[in-house]
Amino acid sequence: MTSKLRLGVNIDHVATIRNARGGPHPDPVRAARMAARAGADGITAHLREDRRHISDPDIARLRAEIDLPLNFEMAATDEMLSIALKSKPHAACIVPEKREERTTEGGLDVVGGHNHLKRFVHELGNAGIRVSLFIEASKEQLDAAVHLGAPVVEIHTGAYCDATAGVLRDHELARIADAVTYGRSIGLEMHAGHGLSFETVSPVAAMVEISELNIGHFLIGEAIFTGLENSIAEMRRLMDMARQKDSEN
Repeated sequence: MTSKLRLGVNIDHVATIRNARGGPHPDPVRAARMAARAGADGITAHLREDRRHISDPDIARLRAEIDLPLNFEMAATDEMLSIALKSKPHAACIVPEKREERTTEGGLDVVGGHNHLKRFVHELGNAGIRVSLFIEASKEQLDAAVHLGAPVVEIHTGAYCDATAGVLRDHELARIADAVTYGRSIGLEMHAGHGLSFETVSPVAAMVEISELNIGHFLIGEAIFTGLENSIAEMRRLMDMARQKDSEN
């Protein structure tokens, strides 16, 4: 376990805004620099097969110009494996990807995709890249991740964040809590992310089994109103407060 909860800031949707009009602005690499100043511990970027937001030059610039660790989100394809092995990010998070989806919907099926995923996990790991798998809060998926040899998993928090506050959200939060406790017990490093906001982050951040949260879309949206550094700094404050309160209990 770790006492300090790391924050990975996903800059994909800075690139989404840039690509909507074309040209160089806004620059996701500039956003990464601002994230570093605001208290981020790492930068996350998803290079999609259709290049809808982050581009290949973005990845190259992030590796060359940013001192923070880069978490490279990728589909389990030969093209993405080749790019990851060439760019050598600090980490590679394997995620499910469909061309028609607006954002990553649901977790990776590690149980059903074991044979396909095995080569990717091993080649990335052998290259010195920390491998994580983006999965649902499921004991079966956690066991499959261990069997594959992945050292890290990121629990999909979308169902919790989308649930109406009350019994349903409490149920989803309990599923996450059970998963991260079990995952740590079998030797996995536990991360979480997807859909987290100022409203929903604290109960997840308070789970001491979690080492890292990856947050993007909400922070970029909030930046329209308060500025990117303020948005990230407030998320950092809420995470730290939640972790501190848990340690005092």
